[in-house]
Order: sequence, then structure tokens, then C-alpha cells
Amino acid sequence: MSIRIIVKEPDPILREKSKPVTKFNANLHKLLDDMAETMYDAAGVGLAAPQIGILKRVIVLDPHDDSTGLIEMVNPEIIESSGEQLGPEGCLSIPGVNGDVKRHFHIKVKGQDRNGNDMVVEADDFLARIFQHEIDHLNGVLFTDIALSIYERDASDD
Repeated sequence: MSIRIIVKEPDPILREKSKPVTKFNANLHKLLDDMAETMYDAAGVGLAAPQIGILKRVIVLDPHDDSTGLIEMVNPEIIESSGEQLGPEGCLSIPGVNGDVKRHFHIKVKGQDRNGNDMVVEADDFLARIFQHEIDHLNGVLFTDIALSIYERDASDD
């Protein structure tokens, strides 16, 4: 596993749409492993492949709660959503900036695991927020595009 360099705004790759994954092989497994290691090293809760310069529909996330752990998903797609929540978000690709973003409270996401097996995850609250944030990255959307308000984070929080 390797820690990858996280692409920062205004790098244009963050604005591009990612391509679906069709090959589930050792290269994909390495990408997923590297993404997880990079996310943990940066103390993040989610990471999308474009954030390390790769335009593939791949995300990893971990809300750091007592029951979830690492989730890897390839070709994620939100198939159901309901409710609303408003809360703060930040992004590893936009350090020092937070914003209040309106998201769905509950979602159902379908995708594939690292071996190409179909999977469905239902998520509420913070986990749903992370999924939506990371899936936005796959579509070239940053949280600052949809935030209702933007504010700089206190440097002492880092």
C-alpha cells in the first residue's frame, strides 16, 4: 500500500466526470488499498479516486464510528433517497474550508465490491452525508458548489 498525493482545488481533474470501472483486478485492489491508506493518513472520512488524480468511479469511506468500519464501493449510484439534513462539510481537496450543505438524510446506494460483486448499502445521517459527498466527487461536483454558506476553518483545528 502507498499513500497517494491528494489533488487540491483548483486542479481541473476535480471537475471532470469519472468513468465506470469494468476491470476488477489487482490494479483495482491496489487502488482501493492505497485510497484507504491515504484517507486514514489524512484523517479523512472519505476519499474518491479523482482526489488522487484517477478518474474512476471508486470511493472509500469510514465514519469512524463503533459499528461501520471501512466501506469500499466501485461504481456507486444512489438509488433511493429521502429526508433532509443540513450540516457542515469539509474536504481533503479543499483544506481549511468548511461549508453548510443540504443533503438527503437517508439513502440507498448500489455498487460493487472490489471483486465485482453487487452490493447495496443503506445509510442515514453522517454516513449518508459522506456517501453523497464522495459520489459528488465522481461527477466533478465539490461541496463548495452546493454549500449554503462557506467559512474558513480555524487553523488550530488542524
